[in-house]
Amino acid sequence: MTSPSELRKDPVSGRWVIIASERSKRPDDFRPAKPIERPSVPSAFCPFCAGNEAKTPPEIFTLSGPADGPGSPPWRVRLVPNKFPAVSRGDAPARVRRGLFESMPGIGVHEVVIESPDHGREMADLPEDHIRDILATYQARLRSIEAEPQYAYTQLFKNKGVEAGASLSHPHTQIVALPIIPKQVKEEIFRSERFHRRTGDCLFCRTVAEELDAVERIVLKNAHFAAVEPFASRFPFETRIFPLRHAPFFSAAGLEEIAALAGMLSAVLTKMKSLLADPSYNLVLHQSPNPAHARRLWPEFEQISHWYLEIIPVLTHVAGFEWGTGLYINPMVPESAAKFLRD
Repeated sequence: MTSPSELRKDPVSGRWVIIASERSKRPDDFRPAKPIERPSVPSAFCPFCAGNEAKTPPEIFTLSGPADGPGSPPWRVRLVPNKFPAVSRGDAPARVRRGLFESMPGIGVHEVVIESPDHGREMADLPEDHIRDILATYQARLRSIEAEPQYAYTQLFKNKGVEAGASLSHPHTQIVALPIIPKQVKEEIFRSERFHRRTGDCLFCRTVAEELDAVERIVLKNAHFAAVEPFASRFPFETRIFPLRHAPFFSAAGLEEIAALAGMLSAVLTKMKSLLADPSYNLVLHQSPNPAHARRLWPEFEQISHWYLEIIPVLTHVAGFEWGTGLYINPMVPESAAKFLRD
């Protein structure tokens, strides 16, 4: 008897998922019965809105120039320290071991990129040149942090909407630098390292090449990037944007690539907003550990690591089976999700 579901393995992470075609839904089924209402007008207390600049810690960086729209303030993007940081700046921390238990002080960087002075305009609503400026701000800050030797890994992420974990509705992105390399990052590099030793190829480049050959999971492609619904997607409409050129660091992308990425992000997020009724989502940057640490731990890291962006709309919920096994059940076939977004 043929099973109506299928177990698939992600080549990048090595993680298995269940594509539950028996529970599968049509793409339209993920649209709510009525649009989710979210405040587009700020409260007087939103610290990220224009005119409330004094409510944030002193800014680290401002991209000046008028934002979009009449009467806009003379800045487009601001970078500020997080007022309630998960980690705080300092020198490289010492590890403390007590038997099996290991700890260290919470040293790191926690900053916020305020994407626009306009409370009601998310990234999907911005023109491409504004998105390009946001990406350039990400790059500038990552380069600066990566040069500080006490930080081993820098994570950039955006939580859009309460369902995705955003505590403030004003559009923003967070940057967190850590003195350690997270386990998931190491696992991706270890898998790619083993693949490179076996084949001489980059695992990520091979994945992109095979996805482009297969076509069926490609959402969009331009001269520099491909947006893909992964073969072993954990969630409905999970999307990865891969650079077509092999590169371990987003911070090293050129001006032409950043402009192309702005266009790709604009297109993908606009599709998700219009076709999936403006879902909450998480946007995550995957890249190499900071250069000095990467070179020390993986002498071949330039050949084995490849950055990419991941967008995960919050359309389903993680429950007991996922927490207990680490194995996700996805009711949306990735090929159907790609066709829906593409067509």
